[in-house]
Amino acid sequence: MRLLLDTHVAVWWQLESLRLGVEARHLIQHSDEPAFISHVSLWELAIKVSIGKLHLDLRQFCERIVDDGFHWLPIKETHLLAVAEMPLGDDHQDPFDRLLVAQSLTEPLILLTADKTLARYGSTVKVV
Repeated sequence: MRLLLDTHVAVWWQLESLRLGVEARHLIQHSDEPAFISHVSLWELAIKVSIGKLHLDLRQFCERIVDDGFHWLPIKETHLLAVAEMPLGDDHQDPFDRLLVAQSLTEPLILLTADKTLARYGSTVKVV
């Protein structure tokens, strides 16, 4: 199973947070292929750090991505075009999440997330 970790899942993984459930941890550890972290997540974290909403060493975060055996997923034109074709729900309009879903649809990858509102986008989203 090819996995794409939602931003919060990647952070919880690195922090070894109990918020990352047993199922998600198992899927990440036992996947046949390395999981992906999107540059979308790095962008989202950089914004949160810059406005003081999150305290995280981004350079260390990036180093750990590689050290943990994950791969970076760059943002591609096809991902951005797919965002325009996605339905827009009234209860969830986060641009970072929408781009992560678009990446999961176009690659294809299974997006691991704790965000239940993303389940509406179908089989490439796994809420854990």
